[in-house]
Amino acid sequence: MWDLSKRSLVRRLVLLAAAWNLVVLVLAGVFLTAQFRDAAIRRFDQSLAVLTDDLYAGSTVDDGVLKAPVLTDIRATRAYSGRYWTIFDQPAGGGGLNVIERSRSLFDSDLTIPVEQSERLMAEPGKTLYFDLKGPQNRPLRAAALLARLPGYPRPVVFIAAEDRSPIDADADRFGRITTFALVILGGGLIAAVVVQVRVGLVPLFRLRREVASVRRGKAEKLEGNYPEELAPLAVELNALLSHNQEVVERQRTHVGNLAHALKTPLSVMLTEAGQRPGALAEVVERQAQTMREQVDHHLRRARAAARSQTSGERTPVEPIMDELAVTLERIFQDKGVQIDWRCPDDLCFQGERQDFMELAGNVMENAGKWCKGKVRAEAVASSPEQMTLTVDDDGPGLPPDRWIDALKRGQRMDEHTPGSGLGLSIVDELARAYGGSVTLGASPLGGLRVTLVLPRSEG
Repeated sequence: MWDLSKRSLVRRLVLLAAAWNLVVLVLAGVFLTAQFRDAAIRRFDQSLAVLTDDLYAGSTVDDGVLKAPVLTDIRATRAYSGRYWTIFDQPAGGGGLNVIERSRSLFDSDLTIPVEQSERLMAEPGKTLYFDLKGPQNRPLRAAALLARLPGYPRPVVFIAAEDRSPIDADADRFGRITTFALVILGGGLIAAVVVQVRVGLVPLFRLRREVASVRRGKAEKLEGNYPEELAPLAVELNALLSHNQEVVERQRTHVGNLAHALKTPLSVMLTEAGQRPGALAEVVERQAQTMREQVDHHLRRARAAARSQTSGERTPVEPIMDELAVTLERIFQDKGVQIDWRCPDDLCFQGERQDFMELAGNVMENAGKWCKGKVRAEAVASSPEQMTLTVDDDGPGLPPDRWIDALKRGQRMDEHTPGSGLGLSIVDELARAYGGSVTLGASPLGGLRVTLVLPRSEG
């Protein structure tokens, strides 16, 4: 059984309408076919009643002998024609019925009245009864029977006329097939009309979904469309929610900035004083103050990234930043002769702030420039409508696979002889995860390390 709660609204409405139409059309088809069959049988019964009345009215009694009328119905004279009649009487001692006269069409057969119908005839004299029975060659017959008394005849007389009902059944079956075909076409048309009606009726809802997606991807700041009265309150509430979220993010940014200034100034004073008064205590103070500054930077950066990731309106073109980073890093590592081969589509955009992408891409590319022999390759592509991938390769010594995870840990340095704090890749990992992305390390085709960043993408 379908669980409609897990299906789309369009599918739910269409399925419910289709189920209702199916029930109604099936009932209508059954009802129409039954009515057609009943109407055909009533007309059939009327013609049989006429023949029964002719038999009753035309029969005569001469010296106690009942004589059947001379009928002009040619079908009743042709053997097994499907049109039959018989006149019975009831013996004085009761029991079965005796055949007095019968139509030539019966040939060597007889009409046999079922026992229950005989009892009804005896119970309701003078009333024409209609029923089904089996006739010659086991054909289905429709019969009309009348029990009456004739002047001068001592016993009740039964007049029965019957006719093959196969044509009626064939006509009813044909009507049923035609009705079914017509109702199937009608049902298909109704379902198509429901689909069109639902699609047209839900156009504002689809438009609302597209506008919400545009806001989430940074193409718009709020919902601008005019919506029907059923959806207008929802659009107003969504805009209010977006404004509220923006205010919360701005307050968070303000608090983060205030905290950064409040903590960095005392730390700078401590470092300055420690630098001016050399000694064991000064070294401890300087070392701990530097650790505190790094911790402050770490947690403030993480808090800012988390706040920015909630902001849906930020879009940062990637291509200008890649170009700027490549030029800057080639100058920084010009003594090594580093060449940075970078590629990026013009319309690729990062869903977030420019500063964060600069820090993400800059750390990865700087790390590659630091360890490479002379060649760095960076490529940014759109991996899906919601994500982009930045891949940075270098031709340096690389890392064994068992150290890839360690390289992403905070403070881990792969070579103590190379300048650095061991924070680059850990910062990238924290920022990427704050944006709902990821960082993975692997072997580069150039022989060194490959760093792959998966980040949210804003459609340009």
